[in-house]
This record gives sequence, C-alpha cells and structure tokens, in this order.
Amino acid sequence: MNLLAEIQANHTQAQRDKIVSWIGNSQRRFDQLFDIFLSGGNCESQRASWPLSNAVIAHPKFIIPHFSALVENLGKPGNHDAVKRNSLRLLEEVEIPEDFHGEVMNLCFNYVTSMSEKPAIKAFSLTVLQNLANTYPDIKHELKTIIEDQWDYESPAFKSRAKKILKAIETGK
Repeated sequence: MNLLAEIQANHTQAQRDKIVSWIGNSQRRFDQLFDIFLSGGNCESQRASWPLSNAVIAHPKFIIPHFSALVENLGKPGNHDAVKRNSLRLLEEVEIPEDFHGEVMNLCFNYVTSMSEKPAIKAFSLTVLQNLANTYPDIKHELKTIIEDQWDYESPAFKSRAKKILKAIETGK
C-alpha cells in the first residue's frame, strides 16, 4: 500500500478503516503513518490523525516510542482541529507516561479554558484531565472550578462531558 497516496485519496470512515486494517498489529506500518502525521502537510496530517487515533486505541503500545513527538506536536500553534482532536482522543484511551503528565495537563487546561477551541477538543481534554486526576487528586478542585466557571458559555458537548466529570469528582470516583 502507498500509505501517503491512500491518505491523500479519500477522507472517509471506510478509508480510515482500510488504513487501520492495513496497519494491523505492525509497529513498522504504524511508524509510517506517524511520520506522515508529523511531517505531512496540513491536509495529510489532518487525514492521518484519524486512523492514527484508531490504531493507537486498538494497540496502545504503538504510541510509546512516539510519545514525546506526539505531545510536542499537540502543543504546536496552528494545528488543525482534527490533529488536536484525534491526539486528545487517543490520550484519553492510553496510559500517559509520567514524564508527560505536567505538559499534557497544561495543554488540556489551556484547551478547556480557551474561548476559541472547538467543543470536541474541550471534551476530550476534560476526560484526559479527569484521568490524570486519579494520579493527581489535587487537580480535581481546579477542574471543578474551571467547569463551573465555563458552564454558561459552553456547548452541549462540553456540558454533557462536564456533568459526568463533576459527578465523578463529587462521588470520589
């Protein structure tokens, strides 16, 4: 398969599934996709991000050698929303190495408090923060405060995710 040509050819769920199926359980093939995700043009990075997140959710070990590059890329200004959304989507599904906890927390808090970020980016950020709060219970209060402060200005997607998180914080789960 010419992976770059496949990414450029189409951006559908069927194409995403075809790429994820081609990757299978091959780290080498995943690495090819990750290279396109990082070094492709805006369109290629955006299109690569969707099968990338699905491949990582199916095989969390794939992202381990790329964690530093993933987090660094997530912090770059000007990323397409799909790149941020799919990066955060996979982060909510994997165990984040301890070395990246602080940086990921900062990025997620910034996304949640930003007035310009899309609802899905904020929702995935909330879940990543909730997951990290299991290791760092001190952030639960900050997370709760931010949710309450943002509540009146946020989308239904934010509120739906935030309700679940507030309930978990209040019940201690």
